[in-house]
Amino acid sequence: MNNVLSRSVMMLSTVLTMSFATNTLAQDRFANVEVKATAIKGAVHMITGMGGNIGVSAGEDGVLIIDDQFAPLAEKIAAQLGELGSDKPKYVINTHYHGDHTGSNAFFHSHKGATIFAHENVRIRLASDEKVKPEALPTVTYEDGIKIYFNGETVHVMHLPVGHTDGDSVVWFEQPDVLHTGDLYFNGMFPYIDQGAGGNVEGYMESVQHLLTKIDDDTVVIPGHGNVSNKAEYAAFLDMIRSTFNDVKTRKAQGQSLEDIKMTGLADKWKSYHWNFITEEKWITTLYNDA
Repeated sequence: MNNVLSRSVMMLSTVLTMSFATNTLAQDRFANVEVKATAIKGAVHMITGMGGNIGVSAGEDGVLIIDDQFAPLAEKIAAQLGELGSDKPKYVINTHYHGDHTGSNAFFHSHKGATIFAHENVRIRLASDEKVKPEALPTVTYEDGIKIYFNGETVHVMHLPVGHTDGDSVVWFEQPDVLHTGDLYFNGMFPYIDQGAGGNVEGYMESVQHLLTKIDDDTVVIPGHGNVSNKAEYAAFLDMIRSTFNDVKTRKAQGQSLEDIKMTGLADKWKSYHWNFITEEKWITTLYNDA
């Protein structure tokens, strides 16, 4: 009996130690992240850190933010917002449901009093995740979009039916002509298309093409990930998707397996789009699944 008790205590101790180590590693992952704000145009700024780029409108009406990265970065983000005028944003707009864009929802809602806006599918997906706190859920949802008049600018929040997920929104600041695309743009990188959450390659391309028809050469583009951009670079990004998709689609129709295509790879000119999360192999898999 003593041996059994002793083993149980040892097992419990091991589990607790592993849990503590996991939590410590998770915190260490964010400990050295630098959260930085950059002025873009008009009342618009961009905050970078780890996760999706945060769009900010800061002015006389207060602060509005687009996405809010991971929960452990919430206080750092709030500190940067304070430098821009207020650490208590009135509004948070979620471009989709992924944790690197919604992780600080609960903090800004519960501790800072923000109202969270998102497409209704974002709320549905977050609510279905038992790890997401109720206070992290959007409190205002929409089907097609909304307009917010804030800091002397008209903020157009627009839903695009199919693309990265089934709940994508983009935000266009009309007067300064700045577009925040959410994850409908990974600047210089293969995109992540969440095929398990309603996203698909053809829908993604259609959404990007639609946005390109709405902007011009003067539009400043804030991508979901990567550096601030413009229409020409966004069009080049679409060309990469279209070209690699057609390539994989043709090779699949010729009878090549997924492994065959992975082994051969894509054309050399697309190698620079490879990154740690969406490698060339992962991108080929995404393309193959929808081809």
